[in-house]
Amino acid sequence: MTQAVVKPTSKNKADRSAQVNCRIIGVLDDALQSLSQQSINYINQANIIIGGSRTLRLFQSHFSNATEQFDLTGNLSKIPQWITTAQKNKQQIIVLATGDPLCHGIAKYIHNKIDSATCEIIPNVSTIQLACARLGLTWHDIKICSIHSKDTGEWQIGADTSHGLYKLLQLTQQYDKLAVFTSPENSPTRIAKMLKLEGFELDFTITVVQNILHENETTLGPMDINKAAQSKFSDLNITILQRCKLRTEKLLFGRADQSFKQRKPDKGLITKREVRAVSLSRMQLTRNSIVWDIGAGSGSVGLEAAMLCPNGHIYAIEKNIDDFAIANQNKISMQVTNYTLINAKAPSHIEHWPSPNAIFVGGSGGELAELISICITRMLPSACLVMNFVTIENMATAVATLKEIKDRHNTEKIDYTIEWDATQLSAARSKPILHMNRLQAENPVWIVTVQKKLLHRK
Repeated sequence: MTQAVVKPTSKNKADRSAQVNCRIIGVLDDALQSLSQQSINYINQANIIIGGSRTLRLFQSHFSNATEQFDLTGNLSKIPQWITTAQKNKQQIIVLATGDPLCHGIAKYIHNKIDSATCEIIPNVSTIQLACARLGLTWHDIKICSIHSKDTGEWQIGADTSHGLYKLLQLTQQYDKLAVFTSPENSPTRIAKMLKLEGFELDFTITVVQNILHENETTLGPMDINKAAQSKFSDLNITILQRCKLRTEKLLFGRADQSFKQRKPDKGLITKREVRAVSLSRMQLTRNSIVWDIGAGSGSVGLEAAMLCPNGHIYAIEKNIDDFAIANQNKISMQVTNYTLINAKAPSHIEHWPSPNAIFVGGSGGELAELISICITRMLPSACLVMNFVTIENMATAVATLKEIKDRHNTEKIDYTIEWDATQLSAARSKPILHMNRLQAENPVWIVTVQKKLLHRK
């Protein structure tokens, strides 16, 4: 057999340059000073200039009178059309972007929306690099984050992925050093207030390098979080967060039952470690899973799920006010930030939650059949619903409900079905007796797992 040889095609620099009529040029607040002569020539020869309002003002005196300007501020979605229209008219286009346009800039968005062969990206030094240089700080080991997003207000305990500061908060639990592109609304002050509210005010210092390349450039810090929360900063800044002590690796799951605060009428209202381990494994979690925890109790299952899903989020509900308070205490002591807990009786409130990849039901509040139906309807395809039961009556209700749902789905034109199974887990733990040890049985628990599967009906 003769192996086919595929010859790679390539174009030299001159050929590529002939195709290009759109250039995304990284610029800084020193205007032309940090640009190459070639980039300056491209700007002088451009028919169309696209840039933010502040950048257009900065370069205004360097545009020719014939140059048409487009302000991209608030008009991101219009940029591809501006470019393609200009290209049809055989015009030369320049997009002015801040620093390195591929470092949390607009270059990737534009590159994916137009014919990439006609586009060239000419980066500048990133403002992150400049800030680190001012501080003598290495940046190869820094985590870069942008919170230059829609203003969603001050941080609130339990805020979820919809908040503009959410991603940053999760990253503070995964990295020791972060550089942050801020915005006028999501400011260093707001960051400090969030860290203080979450109980991390002693864990970080904050340094703000502001007005980079301006005459009034200043470096503020490092300062403690409490001081930063009361300070004001320029809108033009790079914010550096550094841990006071390097992070230690956290246990993901398998904590001892006694490490959780819990209400103790008998042996403790907590899902025991053995049952917790099996339940979490049956939930088929990923780093990005969205999880519902219904009947959170002490929060043990939901909080360990949060540790296993650092890029996901857990939505938990608990009707008992004492257990609600205990679950919150466990959240704080474990420093879990991707966890929202409400004090209410399910199914109230869960209609506002995003569709989950996994659901855990540890308590139903007497609404088990309705909860099962709602959960299965809302679950994403291939999602898992895991339920724990200790009473014969609840187990019987669950089995009857699942059979009824499966039968109905098999006869009606519904685009999914369910598969379910049940496991009874009986564990015994060693206990000392005199100079020996014996086994003491824990209460047996049924673990019912339901998986949602799409049907491809003809």
